[in-house]
Amino acid sequence: MIDEKITFKKINIAVITLSDTRKESNDKSGDALKDLILQKGHDVSHYQIIEDEPEIFTPIIQALTNSVENDVIITTGGTGLTGRDNTIDALKKISQIEIPGFGELFRQLSYKKIGTSTIQSRASAFLLNQTYIFCLPGSTSAVRDAWNYILFHQLDIRHKPCNFIELIPRLDE
Repeated sequence: MIDEKITFKKINIAVITLSDTRKESNDKSGDALKDLILQKGHDVSHYQIIEDEPEIFTPIIQALTNSVENDVIITTGGTGLTGRDNTIDALKKISQIEIPGFGELFRQLSYKKIGTSTIQSRASAFLLNQTYIFCLPGSTSAVRDAWNYILFHQLDIRHKPCNFIELIPRLDE
């Protein structure tokens, strides 16, 4: 539920596509995510396609969490089960807090669409340096579902009874 008495708060969201095959010309999930963020009224503070190699993407994500320019980072790709899906394991090693409810809710929503195949997704969320990191699968459909049914609401200060944005000032307590 949106409390219209509260003023919308624009936040800065970095978008990272983790892939060995995507380029700007074919990054459909990254493009969809950027469009959804802008349609909501937030800013895309950073966009980058990075090879799914932990030694390459981990320092970049750490640097983004250290920048006051980014409130949230959303990654696409690297959340599956293959040997090339490194996102979740690498971010678990550097994060301060894992937010398991995000992945649980994502898979619950995804089950309605793709049935038991959702069990292959390791979509997750973490907190690092008071910055939220949401890790989404690389499919455009999965990105849209995560945004439309979870992040659209939780990244809006007006969403009640609670939301991620209202917690930002208290994350370093």
